[in-house]
Amino acid sequence: MRESKARILELVRKYHQENASGEFVPGTTLVQSSGAALDEEDRVALVEAALDMRIAAGVSARRFEREFARHLGLRKAHLTNSGSSANLLALSALTSPALEDRRLVPGDEVITVAAGFPTTVNPIVQNGLVPVFVDVELGTYNTTPERIEAAIGPRTKAVMVAHALGNPFAVAEVAEIADRHGLFLVEDNCDAVGSTYRGKLTGTFGDMSTVSFYPAHHITTGEGGCVLTSNLALARIVEQLRDWGRDCWCEPGEDDTCRKRFDYQAGTLPQGYDHKYIFSHVGFNLKATDLQAALGLTQLAKLDDFGAARRRNWQRLREGLDGLPGLLLPSPTPGADPSWFGFVITVLPDAPFRRSELVAFLEASRIGTRRFFGGNLTRHPAYLNQPYRVSGDLANSDLITEHTFWVGVYPGLTTQMIDYVIESIRGYVCAAAS
Repeated sequence: MRESKARILELVRKYHQENASGEFVPGTTLVQSSGAALDEEDRVALVEAALDMRIAAGVSARRFEREFARHLGLRKAHLTNSGSSANLLALSALTSPALEDRRLVPGDEVITVAAGFPTTVNPIVQNGLVPVFVDVELGTYNTTPERIEAAIGPRTKAVMVAHALGNPFAVAEVAEIADRHGLFLVEDNCDAVGSTYRGKLTGTFGDMSTVSFYPAHHITTGEGGCVLTSNLALARIVEQLRDWGRDCWCEPGEDDTCRKRFDYQAGTLPQGYDHKYIFSHVGFNLKATDLQAALGLTQLAKLDDFGAARRRNWQRLREGLDGLPGLLLPSPTPGADPSWFGFVITVLPDAPFRRSELVAFLEASRIGTRRFFGGNLTRHPAYLNQPYRVSGDLANSDLITEHTFWVGVYPGLTTQMIDYVIESIRGYVCAAAS
């Protein structure tokens, strides 16, 4: 069996090498805005896990959780089936009765930003809580500590904000505000793994942080996500919510880890009810599989190299597009070293061309573009009849909705591709301005 497996994996390597990407042809080959950077080690890891029939969460999932938590210097990581599920678990954990007087209850408020991706906001609504929307700055596309502090009201209990396209918000200052006002802080770190603020990795400032491993993100498990924390009480709640709401902490296939499986009494259940089937939370099943974790482990080894490539590509775009009229180019938050998710461009309202025209030109030139996610989320049908509060105005979020898009910086883009993007944008803008 070992010899057969070795032969199969060697054929997988050969298959990967024979199907390597071809030559880049400007205007013909698609320059993607995002994507996974996968090599033969990734392909082999997936096939090996499949050969071993590791189809549920198991040894690879536990190993990935340990190694990813260690990478961020945190105590616990819980692998999930998506970054959206990670956000749902993190916010739902704050509603647990186990938190007693600190738990969030329906009608409590959570401060977040209006311009972003909906899965940072959806768990707030899904838990019967009230989003409090604040605006962001143009250029960094993050909100500010001043906006967050001004938004705090008598029912505010938490802050849940994403680092915008890999660019950290002023998270140390926000963490200090949260601590001073007794608020929970959840960092949505889905777009910013490897970014730092004041020399410290994002995802390590809040009570909890979340990560996505969707193919567009810094490392991938296909679908997948993670909740991280050093607060063991919160970690326990997250695990229970992720695993059906059960009270038991045995790994799949294990029994009686606590050595008193039939000695529990909980709720109004009879004494000695099997602990594997005692449920302490109204939970979900949001686990990932060993197939995903096996890919995550090979990807994790390349995370630093991926971050370096993202920074190089972003810097080349920034220098190549500098000074073009009509465009507002992105800037890192002071004190931040972003591992960029994308390169954001805002077409200024007084530019001699519109965002839609520039985007149409780029798409026709086989350069992929994306909007700044949902723009101002309060304008979407999903939220029109939902309770929320706005602190201040959302003028910049509205401008982003109309005028902002981004192009890719992910590691699969070559220098030739980046230069083609620069030449295409420069050519279009200069022609429109002349």
